[in-house]
Amino acid sequence: MSAPNYINAAQQRVLKILMLLAGHEVMGLAPGEVAKAVHTSASNVTRDLANLREAGMAETLDTGAWRITPRVGQIALRVLNSLGEARKRVDETAQRFSVDR
Repeated sequence: MSAPNYINAAQQRVLKILMLLAGHEVMGLAPGEVAKAVHTSASNVTRDLANLREAGMAETLDTGAWRITPRVGQIALRVLNSLGEARKRVDETAQRFSVDR
C-alpha cells in the first residue's frame, strides 16, 4: 500500500507566492507579476493573495502591488529568539560538563 499524498497544489502555490513576495517589501509586486512568476492564472493569484491577506501575511500598497506584512518578519524574529534561547541552554549545559583546567 502506498503512502497517502497530502500535497495540495493550491496550498503549495500560496506558499510560493509568500516566498516570492519576500524581498519586495518596499515596492511590492503587481498581481500580474506574481501570476507570471508562479505560472498560474490571475484569478488564482487574486484568490491566493486574498487568503494571505486574511491570514495577515500580505497587504496591498496604494499602487495595487502586494507585499508581505511585518507579521512575516515577526515570525522570523521569534524563530531567531527561540534559537538563541536554545543555544544559551546548550552552552550552559556544555559549561557544566566541561573539565576545569
